[in-house]
Amino acid sequence: MRNNYRSVLEILRARLEEGVYGKSTLMPAEEILAAEFGVSRPTIAKVYGSLIDEGLIARRRGVGTIVLESGRQQRACRFGMLLPGAGESEIFSEINSEIMNIAQQQGFDCEWGGATANNAETRHFLAVANCERYIEMGIDGVFFSPLEKVQDADRINNEICRMMDSAGVPTVLIDRDIVAMPERSRYDVVGLDNYTAGAVMARHMIAAGCRNIYFFNTPFSAHSVDERLMAVKNTVTDAGLDFFRDSHVCCNPGRKDVLEQMAIIRGQTGIICANDSTAVILMSTLEEQGYKCGVDYLISGFDNMKYSLYLKTPLTTYAQPCKAIARLSVELMLRRVREGARRSADGASLPVKVLLNGEIVARESTRFLKNKQQDTV
Repeated sequence: MRNNYRSVLEILRARLEEGVYGKSTLMPAEEILAAEFGVSRPTIAKVYGSLIDEGLIARRRGVGTIVLESGRQQRACRFGMLLPGAGESEIFSEINSEIMNIAQQQGFDCEWGGATANNAETRHFLAVANCERYIEMGIDGVFFSPLEKVQDADRINNEICRMMDSAGVPTVLIDRDIVAMPERSRYDVVGLDNYTAGAVMARHMIAAGCRNIYFFNTPFSAHSVDERLMAVKNTVTDAGLDFFRDSHVCCNPGRKDVLEQMAIIRGQTGIICANDSTAVILMSTLEEQGYKCGVDYLISGFDNMKYSLYLKTPLTTYAQPCKAIARLSVELMLRRVREGARRSADGASLPVKVLLNGEIVARESTRFLKNKQQDTV
C-alpha cells in the first residue's frame, strides 16, 4: 500500500508514543522521511504541522523540529567516526566537528579513531585498525567515508563494510558510495550532488570565455570524481564545444611533463580540477613553466579549502554543504539504530541516498585579465 498523509501521520505518532524519537531530541529532516515513505516533502511538512498542533513536537528557529512528548526514554547511542580522508581534505574535519556538536546537543556519544594521516597507505592501516576496535567496543553504528588514492581502495572499502555487517553494526557512508554509478550499495549515503557540481563548474568556465576545457584528477580518485568528470564532459559538449579523450588528464599535477598532456591555448583554456589540492599544485607547475593564470588559462577546484582564498591568484572552488551532510548522516544513523532498517518484500535493506547541492565560490582564478599586456612580467 502506498503511503499518504494519513498513514505517515499514524506511523510517526506511533513512533513518538513508543519512544523511538526521545524527548528533547531532533526529529528527522523532512527530506529523510520523504525518502523513507516515498512521499513529497510538502506531505511530511503537513504531517509535522499536525504533530505540532497535537503538542507532540515543536519547531525551534535555528535548531530544527524538537520532540516535546515521548513514550519512554531512549538509551544513549555510541557511534564511531571513520573518516580517513580528514588527513587530506578539510571537509571531513568539518563534517567530523559538526557530528561531534550534534552529539553534544542530542546526547549520544562519538568515538574519533584518529585516522587522520597525509599518507594514503597509512590511512588504510588506521581505518582497518579502528574498524576492528569499534567492533570490539560494541559500537552502535559507524560513519564511514570510503578510502581513495590507494590502488585497491574498492577492495578495502568493501572489506571494512563487510566487517561491520558481520558484527551487525549499521554503516552510513559519507561523501560517496563504495561502488561506481549507476550501481548502488546496500548502505545509506549522504554527500554532494557531484554531477550537478561538475555541471555548474563547467558552465562557469564556459561563461568565463573558455573554449578549450580540461578535467584534471590524480590516479585512484574516488568514484565521485567520475561523476564530476561525466558532468563536465556532457556540459561542454552540450554547449557545442569539443571534449576529446585527451581532455581528461589523469596524472600527478606536480609532474614537469604535465604540459605534454595539455595544449594551453592562450585566453581560451580552462582547467577543472577534481579538488582544490590538485588545482594548487597544478597552478604551481604551470607557473614554473611560464604560464600565467588569468592570461593563459583559468583553473578551478572543489571543496573550498581555507587556503584557496589566500593563494597568489585566489582559487575558484565549489563549497560542500558540510554541516548539512553531517546533520543528515546523523539522522539516517539514528533511524537505522532506533527504528530498524526498512525491509523490502525479500527482506533486503532499502538504502537511502541523499545528494545535496553546494555553491560555487567564484574568485580571480576564473577571470581572464582584461589587460593581457600584464603577461609581460
